[in-house]
Amino acid sequence: MTTAGTGSPSHGKADAVERAVTEGITPSPEFLDRVAAARKALVERVNEAARKLSIPLVRALVAGSAARGTFLQDRLDIDLFLLFPPDLPRDRLRDDGLALGRAVLTDPETRYAEHPYLRGKFEGFTVDAVPGFAIADPAAPLSPVDRTPFHQEYLTARETPEIVSEVRLAKQFFRSLGVYGSEARTEGFSGYLVELLVIQFGSLRHLLLAARDWRVPVRLAERGKEPPRLPVDVALVLADPVDPNRNVASALSRRNVGLFILAAGAYLDSPSTRFFEPHPPRPLSKEAALSLLHARGTHVTVAVLPRPDLVDDTLYPQIRKAERAVADELARSDFPVLGSASAADPSSVVVVVELAHSRRPVVRVQDGPPAGIDRVGHFLEKWGPKNQRVLQGPYVRSDGSLGVDTVRPERDAEAVLRSSFSRLSLGKDLSPANPEECRAMSLTEAPEGPALGEALRELLARRLPWLEDR
Repeated sequence: MTTAGTGSPSHGKADAVERAVTEGITPSPEFLDRVAAARKALVERVNEAARKLSIPLVRALVAGSAARGTFLQDRLDIDLFLLFPPDLPRDRLRDDGLALGRAVLTDPETRYAEHPYLRGKFEGFTVDAVPGFAIADPAAPLSPVDRTPFHQEYLTARETPEIVSEVRLAKQFFRSLGVYGSEARTEGFSGYLVELLVIQFGSLRHLLLAARDWRVPVRLAERGKEPPRLPVDVALVLADPVDPNRNVASALSRRNVGLFILAAGAYLDSPSTRFFEPHPPRPLSKEAALSLLHARGTHVTVAVLPRPDLVDDTLYPQIRKAERAVADELARSDFPVLGSASAADPSSVVVVVELAHSRRPVVRVQDGPPAGIDRVGHFLEKWGPKNQRVLQGPYVRSDGSLGVDTVRPERDAEAVLRSSFSRLSLGKDLSPANPEECRAMSLTEAPEGPALGEALRELLARRLPWLEDR
């Protein structure tokens, strides 16, 4: 176990913690042998099936953590990559990839990412059979998985048994924080990124010692060699060693990097196995949420949208866009927004917004043009004595412009939101053709459900993972 070498009591405790965690997450030699035998048999079976079916398979390989032994035993999926000629039409890539998967896997189930892949069973293991192209240049991929053989070669050449052990430890640390995985739903650290970080710093401990002093955005790429076209909200920059134009950490959110930085310091100051124990988020019931709102003196508005038939990686960016659109609309409508959250379940998408109050004042101050310009006549005509909505004015304000106090047509947050659905940009697939399919209600009226419980927890019961249950 690599240590920081300071000799401090906390480092001695960290040694003991990491030894204990490592013992608990290290697969047995017998299990590793089973995985190795299954990998070998799987590739042989696929190659045989390709010959029998006259499918132009260039190469089949098992890559990822199952191939390098860097997996956590209770999270093992075997990734089988089926690589085809680069000039193969995409419909053939899909059909031949699925055909090979069905030929070797039991209980096959078609799943979808950028293109379909197959999930099934082989010798007791879960296997994802993913089609791609056998490319020569990793900087010019034709599909998202085409760089995988190059990643496999790069990591295999650098991962000693000690590094493999440290990678498992690091993955468990990220997992306990809920930031392991690059899926759109998680926006966390991919397995490939974790392995690169451990290789770069030499151990989890040295990674944590460096990370406690990071500032977002974190820049780990060599000076002058950052990937181009980085977004303004980039969280961490590390160039892919097999494709310097790609940022390995592009999926990471700033929030998750910030959480990791904080956890690094907290663990080094007070090492504990709690930093390696998963803390599954528990939904917050409506009853508990209403009790919290009573103590906070606030109000929650709930928007419920029909869920489109999309995979999570396509759906969740749109959910976050819808969340921003709903919160921004309420803020523009003079409802002070304290926070928002969103979630999805199989039937619906839920956005919850906490407001300082549920109703806005009757009066609305309507801005008018500066005195002396052409539009003054139109303003005075519109807001003259005959307008039943005028409470005061028109009048001249201290800056020389006109103003008028009017009656708001709607005062409740939910009514305002309902009237705005038809013009809000909620996301390409979340904006239904009929805006009446979108519902807005107070939390007291909202039906209980998995998405509501998840969103309420994120809105009202956030806590650092290592402090859960304390």
